[in-house]
Amino acid sequence: MYINRIQMKHIFILLFVLPFSTGSFGQSIDDYWETIFDGNSLEEWEIPKDNIWWSIEEGALWAKSDPDKVGSILWTKKNHKDFAVQMDFKFGEGTIDSGIFMRGDDKENPQIQIGESGSLKRDMTASPYVPSLGYPVEAEGIVGLLKLDDWNTIKARAIGNTYKVWLNGVEVMNYKLEKANLIGPIGIQLHPGKEMTIQFKNIAVAEL
Repeated sequence: MYINRIQMKHIFILLFVLPFSTGSFGQSIDDYWETIFDGNSLEEWEIPKDNIWWSIEEGALWAKSDPDKVGSILWTKKNHKDFAVQMDFKFGEGTIDSGIFMRGDDKENPQIQIGESGSLKRDMTASPYVPSLGYPVEAEGIVGLLKLDDWNTIKARAIGNTYKVWLNGVEVMNYKLEKANLIGPIGIQLHPGKEMTIQFKNIAVAEL
């Protein structure tokens, strides 16, 4: 069968584009997003007992340190296996040390840092922190992407033991963790020992 140059060009475009734009049965990842915080309630989350850390104000989820700086983690009610989580965040006052727990707080699981690392004393936003390893890799290009006084969008994806992170639409981190726990809840951290505030909004999860 003869295939002319125009037909060949169309075939090449399809072969190149489809793996990056679709999921199962030709669906885009956009078809999988489920909002888990819409600015009105925390019904998808396990609210800590005697909660004094997490509140909703003007459509945003606020995390504020308590007087004793005990800190807190807000966990999803559901466990997740292969997934992507996306949210907007905005730095507030104090030394911001937050992050996204990917599949629980097991010592072999990564937390995607938001703000300053307590151990390194510098911003490590979008880098994975693993309790047993520290920061095995560092996200790239953060200085030029991170907005300190405005909203940022972070997306973190976990498929098997491979983790990727995008900041404001740009891929900045790709890491494979050999001993990762492959199922667990998503958590948002308010780090202990810090005096800080941070806001979140438009939180969504896509099961992959």
